[in-house]
Amino acid sequence: YVCSTWGNNHFKTFDGDVYQFPGVCEYNFVSDCREAYKEFSVHIQRALNSNGHPEIQYILIRIKDIMVYLKPNLIVVDGHIVKTPYYASGVLIESNEIYTKIYAKLGMVLMWNQQDALMVELDNKFNNHTCGLCGDYNGIQIYNEFINGDASYNPITYGNMQKISKPTAKCEDPDETQALPSCNEHRDECRRLLTSPAFADCRLRLNLEMYIQACMQDKCACNGKEDSFCLCSTISEYSRQCSHAGGRPGEWRTQNFC
Repeated sequence: YVCSTWGNNHFKTFDGDVYQFPGVCEYNFVSDCREAYKEFSVHIQRALNSNGHPEIQYILIRIKDIMVYLKPNLIVVDGHIVKTPYYASGVLIESNEIYTKIYAKLGMVLMWNQQDALMVELDNKFNNHTCGLCGDYNGIQIYNEFINGDASYNPITYGNMQKISKPTAKCEDPDETQALPSCNEHRDECRRLLTSPAFADCRLRLNLEMYIQACMQDKCACNGKEDSFCLCSTISEYSRQCSHAGGRPGEWRTQNFC
């Protein structure tokens, strides 16, 4: 099972919910939340880049007693800059120009494209034991993320609850009363892109509608800008998730597209 975040502040929980949360503080992305010994935690911080698009600035990972700090083209383990491949006590870190990957023997794989997209895969021994933006991994959508007991939360309230409080941090919580636009005018284009022949092997493996919705929100947020972030980030995610589900996406990038 994978949890991911990509593009224009989209998140997909382990249980398959997709939501948008535009926070720019440091948040608990996913952690082992058992009372006793917690085996790992992954925190992320996003900010807007020079083009006004959200990107992950850094990822802070604790695996048992090792601290790993990732930035684009920089990997720091326990305070020391390291070269990859790096291996120490059950943790392997690999990287190339495009991806940084971490394999942890305790049952976690993390993959970051050094820009907007992060994917964490967990062993099912962590079922029902996680917390953070990735949810509780109990196999039931919405429950305990957006509905907890008698309370129900919208995604922004839920996201704000995952903030790591740091005395020095200066960041505003996103407004919980903001409604997202419907963006229906972009549905046909997004559907066409995601059902192109290159993705024929993906149709039955993934929930197409949730990627169409994410693509529509990307197009809205970009207000007619046609840069690659607005068009390609959700399609890239769809392609990554398809491969991860055992599908074989065809060559969908062209010289003029993404």
